[in-house]
Amino acid sequence: MILTPVLTDLWDAPRSWTRATYEEHDGYQGLRQALAMEPDAVIAAVKESGLRGRGGAGFPTGMKWSFIPQGGTAPHYLVVNADESEPGTCKDIPLMLGNPHALVEGMVIASYAIRARHSFVYIRGEVAHVIRRVQNAVRQAYEAGYLGRDILGSGYDLDITVHIGAGAYICGEETALLDSLEGFRGQPRLRPPFPAVAGLYASPTVVNNVESIASVPAIIRRGPDWFRSMGTEKSAGHTIYSLSGHVARPGQYEAPLGVTLRQLLELAGGVREGHELKFWTPGGSSTPILTTEHLDVPLDYEGVAAVGSMLGTKALQIFDETTCVVRAVARWSQFYRHESCGKCTPCREGTYWYVKIFDRLESGEGTEEDLDTLLDMSENILGRAFCALGDGATSPVTSSLQYFRDEYVAHLTHGGCPFDPVASTVFAGASA
Repeated sequence: MILTPVLTDLWDAPRSWTRATYEEHDGYQGLRQALAMEPDAVIAAVKESGLRGRGGAGFPTGMKWSFIPQGGTAPHYLVVNADESEPGTCKDIPLMLGNPHALVEGMVIASYAIRARHSFVYIRGEVAHVIRRVQNAVRQAYEAGYLGRDILGSGYDLDITVHIGAGAYICGEETALLDSLEGFRGQPRLRPPFPAVAGLYASPTVVNNVESIASVPAIIRRGPDWFRSMGTEKSAGHTIYSLSGHVARPGQYEAPLGVTLRQLLELAGGVREGHELKFWTPGGSSTPILTTEHLDVPLDYEGVAAVGSMLGTKALQIFDETTCVVRAVARWSQFYRHESCGKCTPCREGTYWYVKIFDRLESGEGTEEDLDTLLDMSENILGRAFCALGDGATSPVTSSLQYFRDEYVAHLTHGGCPFDPVASTVFAGASA
C-alpha cells in the first residue's frame, strides 16, 4: 500500500512547527494563489475538490462555505473547531502541534473565500502546549504579512483570535461552541437558524474542523483534480486515521479515504502480539462498533455507513479478546453522562440511567429485562435529543447488543463480569 503524506509530511522535519520550515516546503504558496483569485473561485475550487468535513459529519466543505449569504451588512466569521474531545480521537491535536501553519494558512484562505475579516480558532484548554504552538504560528504569520492589514498587498484584511476552551465535550457541537465563544454557558442552540445565517454574534458564520481547514492550502496549490485523484468517487482525498488501543504501533496514519482497517493494521504492525481483534470503532466512541467481519470495509463515508456505522472522526479504537465489551461500553456511558450539558431530558436522563443499568450488570445485579430496557431507552434518546451527544451515546450500546448480546447474557448468568481480572480471559460463551 502506497501512502502520500500531505498533512503529516512535515511532522518529522526539524522544527516543523516554525514558519521557516513551512515556507521551505511551499508553505503559504496556496494563499498567494488564492488571493489572486476571486473569492467565489476559491469556493468553487474547494467544491470541485470534493473535500468533505473531517470533523465527523462529512458535509461538503465548499458547499458549506457557499451557504454564507453575500451582500448584507453583517460581518462574516470563520470559526475553527479545535475542541477535540471525542474518546479515541487524537488527530487535530498532533496536526496543530506538528504543523500549525497549515491551519493558519487554511484559515486565511477560507476567510478570504467567505469574505470574513475576523476568524477564531477554539482550542481545548487542557492542551497548553498546542495552544502555545498555534499562538506562536499566528504571531509569526502576522510578522510575515500573512495576517493583519493588506495581506501580501492584496487589500484583504484578516485577524485571527485563538480562544481557549474550558474542556467541555459539549463545546465540540458547533452551536454550543459559538455560545461558549460569546461568553455564555456552552449549550447547543435550537436550529434553525443555522450558523451560516445567524452564528457567532448572530452573524453569518462557517464552523469547520481543524483537518478540514488545514487541507485547503494543498488543494489550492495543487488543484482540485490532484485531491480527487485520491480516495473514492464520493469520498475524495486523503485523511488522518487515528489508531489506538491494542495495536502494535498506535499513532496517526494518513491515507486515502477508502483504505480498510486490514490495510491500516498491516502498517501499524497488527494487533498486539499474541492477541486477536475482537471489536473496534471506526470513528470514535460515538459511532457504532464493528467486528472482525468488517476488516475489509472501505473506510469512507459511504462504505462505513453501508454496514450500519459512521466514519466520524476516523478514530479507530482497537480492542482485542481480553476486553469486556460490556465494561468498555459502560465506561463510554459514564463519559457521556458526565459530559451531557443537561439541556434536554432524553440525553440528561438517558445517560444517567445507562450508567445505573451498567453498574447493575457489572455488579451481578442485572436482569434480562435490563437488556431490553437499554434498547428501549436508546430508541427514546436517538433522534429526540437536542444535539448529537445523545445520539452518540446510544451507538455503542445498541451496536454492542447487536454483536455481543451473548456477552451481556454472560454477565447475567455469571453474576457479574465473566472476565478473569488476573488472567484477562473471557467467559467461553461470550464471543462475536
